[in-house]
Amino acid sequence: MARMQRVLTNLFGNWFQLRRCFPAALLDEMTTAIAAGECTHRGELRFAIESRLAPLAVLEGLDASTRARQVFGQLRVWDTEHNSGVLLYVLMAEHRIEIIADRGIAARVTAAEWDAICARMRECYARGQWRDGSLEGIAAAHALLLRHFPGNDKANPDELPDRPVLL
Repeated sequence: MARMQRVLTNLFGNWFQLRRCFPAALLDEMTTAIAAGECTHRGELRFAIESRLAPLAVLEGLDASTRARQVFGQLRVWDTEHNSGVLLYVLMAEHRIEIIADRGIAARVTAAEWDAICARMRECYARGQWRDGSLEGIAAAHALLLRHFPGNDKANPDELPDRPVLL
C-alpha cells in the first residue's frame, strides 16, 4: 500500500468499529481461551488489537510489522522465564495481522506456521467473523505452542495477562 493511501486508510477506514467488532463479551471469551490454552504448554500468549496508526507515524514510515514489535516490547511479552511469549497483533484499519514470537519460540516455530494462522484469521475477519477469526487464531497458536513447547504436566505460572488489550 502506498504511504499516502495508508495515511488515508488510517484516517478514514473502519477503524472506529473497534468496540463493535471486539465487544466486552468477545474479549471475555478470548481471555478464557487464552487462559485455558496456556495450561497445556509453556508459552504465554498476548492478543493486542489496534484500531489505527497515527497518520504522522505512517508518514514517517511506521508499518504494522514495526508497530507489532513495539507493542511486543510495551506489553513486555518478552518478559517470561522461558522466552516463550507470543503476541497476536491486529491492526484493524489496514487489515493486518502480525505474530511476534520471543526467541525461545521463534527457534522452534517457523514463520510459515505463523503466517498460516494470520491468513486464516484474515479470511474470517474479511467476512466480518471477528469472533471466529480471533478464537481460531488463539486455538491455532495454542496448538503450535503445545507441539513445540509442551508443558510436560508441570505447573506453569501465568506470567502475562490473558485479557486482550485494545490500543
